[in-house]
Amino acid sequence: MSYITRSLEKVVQQVTQEYPVVLVTGPRQVGKKTMLQKLMEGTSRGYVSLDDLNERALAKNDPELFLQLHKPPVLIDEVQYAPELFTYIKVYADTHHEPGAFWLTGSQVFKLMHGVQESLAGRVAVLSMTSLSQSEINGADTEPFRVDLDALLNREEKAVPADTKDIFERIYRGSMPAIASGKNTNSQIFYSSYLSTYIERDVKELSDAIDALKFLRFMTAVAARCSQMLNVAEIAQDADINQKQAKDWLHILETLGIIFYLHPYSNNLLKRLVKTPKLYFYDTGLVCYLTKWSSAEVLEYGAMNGAILENYVVSEIAKTYLNTGREPFLYYYRDKDAREIDIVLEQDGVLNPIEIKKTSNPGTELTKVFSLLDKASVPRGKGAIVCMKPKVGIIDRDNSSSSGQTRSSKSTSNDCIKYASSRVRSSGSSSASEEKGSGSLPSVLFHSVL
Repeated sequence: MSYITRSLEKVVQQVTQEYPVVLVTGPRQVGKKTMLQKLMEGTSRGYVSLDDLNERALAKNDPELFLQLHKPPVLIDEVQYAPELFTYIKVYADTHHEPGAFWLTGSQVFKLMHGVQESLAGRVAVLSMTSLSQSEINGADTEPFRVDLDALLNREEKAVPADTKDIFERIYRGSMPAIASGKNTNSQIFYSSYLSTYIERDVKELSDAIDALKFLRFMTAVAARCSQMLNVAEIAQDADINQKQAKDWLHILETLGIIFYLHPYSNNLLKRLVKTPKLYFYDTGLVCYLTKWSSAEVLEYGAMNGAILENYVVSEIAKTYLNTGREPFLYYYRDKDAREIDIVLEQDGVLNPIEIKKTSNPGTELTKVFSLLDKASVPRGKGAIVCMKPKVGIIDRDNSSSSGQTRSSKSTSNDCIKYASSRVRSSGSSSASEEKGSGSLPSVLFHSVL
């Protein structure tokens, strides 16, 4: 098993020079401890895990003595088990002003953040780690997803090609480090064990009253609705629980970094918009296991192929931001007439519309919905179509909006780009056209992302 370099390493090293406390949060087994232990090789930093019940008891009952025994610089793993430590860490940070004194990891975001916000505000750099991105798996540098042609072409040169079959193999296999590194070769056995541990340890830590079998049924109902607008009533009905339980359990999944939401883009100039978020998983391998797909080939031609492909693309884009220590400003668009744009990326003062389609022959008709953003107070920038085209390319250079009007003052060209998912996904970034927000319908077509 070989170590896979994480994009977050550079960010950790940077903030260690600036903050007394660095907290890395994320689900179990995504590689938080492994990354930090790799970074502390050859240093004097100590290590202690609160998974050890004796250490946990000491940290909770006598945090001052605990920190005397485990003096900074130190890595404290699973710190959420002893929030009593935060006050004493604060005192040490205020007294010694020592950058990088404490590295902390935690698997329960809400519980951690409650204590951190109260005790360590202004003293801690909080970083989120997800499962691996495809750029990390393929050893490429990770850059935040940008709809920019030059960045895309630069990444393409280093990309590992993949066809549609390869893409669905990667979706099915998932992105957990144990699978990607070769430590565990059977993803189905891994996810079965992962869920058992996850439910018994982390879920019950947050709520003792949870029935393990019901919670597994609930997770399956949630996974079956990935890439869909959240419908708590349907999830509750399938899981045989009430809606309050469903809402509470969804909060647990979000708290533990298993799911996330895209909220609808809203603007005071855009009318008749829906307000319900869409639901996604960070790891598509877990979705495939929960929804009981037997192989990548069956998944590729199955009823959920479009939904899981969309989940994959959205999560990969989000990872390019989170894994570089940045916040992704990702939304989706849907109005009361059911007109929808899969992703709206807000960046650098413009809105970049992105469509995701399982097709190798996308046409300009897919870009017509982009004009729905023209009435927003934020200008519309370049657009993208994530598809199965094998090469980066430009389509319909003179593509204009249905109204025939353009914002010439904001447009430098009217290029539309097509891009192959195999390339983008492996490269760790993707981008789009040189169009800068004209009324034309700029599109980047690429097979998969990052």
